[in-house]
Amino acid sequence: MANTLLYFEFEGAKVPVIFEEDRTLPTVSAKIVFLDAGSIQDGKDTGLSKLSFKLLNEGTKKLGSTKFATLLDEKAIKLSAYSGFETAGIEFSCLKEYAKDAVKLTAQLLSDPNYSEDVLKKIKLITMSQIAKKEDDFDYVADAALKKEIFRNTPLENDPLGTKTTIEKITLEDIKKFISENIGVGNSVIVIGGDIDEKEALSYAKSLLSVLPKNGKKESERFFEAKSSNKELIIKKKSEQAYIYFGSKANIKANDKDAYKARVAGFILGSSGFGSRLMEIIRVQNGLAYSAYARFNLSKTNSYFGGHLQTKPENEEKAKELVKKTIEEFVKTGATQKELDGAKNFILGSEPLRNETLSQRLSRSFNEYYLGQPIGFYKEELELIKNLSLKELNDFIKSHSEITELTFSILTK
Repeated sequence: MANTLLYFEFEGAKVPVIFEEDRTLPTVSAKIVFLDAGSIQDGKDTGLSKLSFKLLNEGTKKLGSTKFATLLDEKAIKLSAYSGFETAGIEFSCLKEYAKDAVKLTAQLLSDPNYSEDVLKKIKLITMSQIAKKEDDFDYVADAALKKEIFRNTPLENDPLGTKTTIEKITLEDIKKFISENIGVGNSVIVIGGDIDEKEALSYAKSLLSVLPKNGKKESERFFEAKSSNKELIIKKKSEQAYIYFGSKANIKANDKDAYKARVAGFILGSSGFGSRLMEIIRVQNGLAYSAYARFNLSKTNSYFGGHLQTKPENEEKAKELVKKTIEEFVKTGATQKELDGAKNFILGSEPLRNETLSQRLSRSFNEYYLGQPIGFYKEELELIKNLSLKELNDFIKSHSEITELTFSILTK
């Protein structure tokens, strides 16, 4: 059954509910998404959103984390809280017979978070460990340095996990305040589906919303532009490889009418694996890397062009120059008919794989809603890709010369 966008009237608020009835399996999946509650809200307290939603994975104050987890395990309910850059939320999945229990436990979690110093100490320790681990992840280090440069003076320059200094400073009161200001009816979207009908879905939505404060902060539309600095950042580490990350501004947004062209162009240039321009030149023709990747990264609050590869330190200069030359040539001459046909065949042919599970379909429908597109817009996009001419694609590619103004972040020995 196709996904449906409903609007549920609750306490004077109009709450979007994205629903799909799917009787294939006797299961139910649900998610409460809180708009503008991710690390975009951290400000100077980087890591606050992620730490706050980690606390929501620690059960209720009344039951504690162990007893709460036991209740979930007894009925095979998977429940977790998460925080991204733009949004955050709580999701669960279970057998249909335990759906009411899952809704009840989720509501308890939202109304009685486990605010305790012991829990805060525990999640801080976990976060500190994750931060320390990422310091030795050279891909992460190179990518973070690139983002810090091209998104300087925006929330995207910061590590969403936070730093050791910012995590140490966050208090229980900071978390309480963050949750009270960023979790509410006013910024909620319910995403639910499975072996239930519309009436049941709305009943579960009401139960979840009834424990939330009525406000829920909503920010005005924000968009952070990437900057093309043409800089080359060098990070020295004890490494046997050179980790080359590159990026630039991309003058296109996720909900622009030509966004589907960026998807096709990025596929041909660098996101399709073997057969992409970058892979062909960097690996096949020159043997400089195992893989090379690049794409347009488009979201509601930001967009940029970026990619990466690994090579031997003695080859990093040659690899960097080939990346620049390949992208410049792509913008200058565009794609070939063979490349366009190959991209169409793969994107259109692999569509069923992106539509297999209930979770995939619900996530896509939420993304369509979030970007202001009609539910089912992906079908229109596939039709646009199918009918895309080589001239239209190449006109688009040639109009985006900004992607040649690359900033490089290179971690090397």
